[in-house]
Amino acid sequence: MLIGLEGSGKTTTAAKLARLYTKQGQHPLLAAADTYRPAAQEQLRTLGAQVGVPVVGDAGQKPLEICRAARDEAAARGLTPLILDTAGRLHVDEVMMDELRAIRSEIKPHHILLVVDAMTGQDAVTVADKFNQAVGIDAVVLTKMDGDARGGAALSVRHVTGRPIAFVGVGEKPEALEPFHPDRVASRILGMGDVLTLVEKAQEVVDQKTAEEMVRKLREDAFTLEDFRDQLAQLRKMGPLDQIMGMIPGLGKMFRGAPKELDAEQASLGRFDAIIASMTPAERRHPEIINGSRRLRIARGSGTGVPDVNRLLKQYAQLRKMMKQFKGLEGKVPRMKLPGFPTLRG
Repeated sequence: MLIGLEGSGKTTTAAKLARLYTKQGQHPLLAAADTYRPAAQEQLRTLGAQVGVPVVGDAGQKPLEICRAARDEAAARGLTPLILDTAGRLHVDEVMMDELRAIRSEIKPHHILLVVDAMTGQDAVTVADKFNQAVGIDAVVLTKMDGDARGGAALSVRHVTGRPIAFVGVGEKPEALEPFHPDRVASRILGMGDVLTLVEKAQEVVDQKTAEEMVRKLREDAFTLEDFRDQLAQLRKMGPLDQIMGMIPGLGKMFRGAPKELDAEQASLGRFDAIIASMTPAERRHPEIINGSRRLRIARGSGTGVPDVNRLLKQYAQLRKMMKQFKGLEGKVPRMKLPGFPTLRG
């Protein structure tokens, strides 16, 4: 059961949780029990369709009726877990609390998660304390941790409520939900990066077979522009560049004051993809044949300019040169051992 103020991100978090459980092999069900906010039920149905999870709840039904119907349907179809998206208010009021207490009393959810907007700062502590006293919570979900919030609210909420932080939301997309790791958040607060989360994100978008094939191509100097485009697509799947940079020690501080530059680089990834798509198969495999007239044709076909094409080819050439340098170091660099990962050789 998700509870919290209006605008804290409950509906989005419900869909994110549904996607997380689906990836774990479970079959969740969503209950659209927010009947007050305009289009809240429609929003959850749209998000449910995106993650492939059924949604129960129609306009005209009361919140408790929706939760009852969802519980019965989950039991009948063998779906688990059932995720209740309840209504919020702009401020804590007694009517809201009575409704939440009624749902809790009858439906008896195993876990009550309080969804808190990390951007509210220390106000989050007051909200968490009131909800905990009036309804009772088991854990907290901090949303909008991808913004300017550094996570200080997490420390205060944990201290005041005595309840753990379960998840953190780091974006709007359904996959932008992470389990809360105190040590990793502490590292981000101190500007020390978060390499483990970065590795986990990379593992989500790159499977073992693909990674081994890419290593083989790099060793054989067979890395083409098609492979380069695949790498760009995987980088985009990992999330916004500012988040990725923030996880690399040292780079977070370097780019913290330069969001415009990172936005430009994010846009460049899209342009590069369009440029490579505008090339012929022969040009992707043998970029050395791309002369002036071909560059002009590629630029027109991709809706970009010749300087953009030149920049892509230059960066691709630099990447291949760097890979050759790494290849020359193979066997000279000592083995590295990361916790939970096989031994890697430079």
